[in-house]
Amino acid sequence: MATDQPLLRVEDLHVYYGMSHVLQGTTLDVLPGQVTALVGRNGVGKTTLVNAIMGMIPVEAGTMRYRDTELAALSATRRKGQGIALVPQGRRVFRSLTVDEHLNLVSTAKDSIFTREWVYATFPRLAERRKSLASNLSGGEQSMLAIGRALTVNPQLLIMDEPAEGLAPLLVETVRQVVDQLREMKLTVLLVEQNLQFALDVASDIAVMHRGQIDHVYKRVEIADVSELGDLILGAS
Repeated sequence: MATDQPLLRVEDLHVYYGMSHVLQGTTLDVLPGQVTALVGRNGVGKTTLVNAIMGMIPVEAGTMRYRDTELAALSATRRKGQGIALVPQGRRVFRSLTVDEHLNLVSTAKDSIFTREWVYATFPRLAERRKSLASNLSGGEQSMLAIGRALTVNPQLLIMDEPAEGLAPLLVETVRQVVDQLREMKLTVLLVEQNLQFALDVASDIAVMHRGQIDHVYKRVEIADVSELGDLILGAS
């Protein structure tokens, strides 16, 4: 059940790419059982924040506390072992592996809801293509596979980086339904998304990012529509 205590607390995070100061004191709470959408213009640091949380880039200063654990002290592999999974931007599937092989990369915990059978029931198209190489899948099928692969690790926190990117409207609706289902199951989701309608449809909280900082976190009920959210993004200080 959701509480006021964050599952993930990012506080005063600073990250550099060379001489470029990308994250400039980023602070964000992700509450358990909620879908938190992170939105903002291109280049403000959204994917950099995701990469920092996952341990793919070094952090200069600040803290990232997941439950009672400081993530900066853990390798990327150990962070996954803590129950954090990523659906990466661009899907990043292994072209030479089949759908089945992707879903067998990690042994599913005995008590996991997100079994391979659950993934195939949720994405029937993947069940039809289970013996196909990822290189032969459409963009939409690869997106489904990336989501299913992440869920098979039975995460406590699922981070989704632009899952609707490049998808046809019908497939965006499929992903929306899946995120809705995950929210009903009380899985905590941090969603980075450029599709503002998609973000509004699924999120409990909307965090607006601007120039390496979180400008403000809004409750979904505070934002009327896409037009208002767009104005908030453009007007972020």
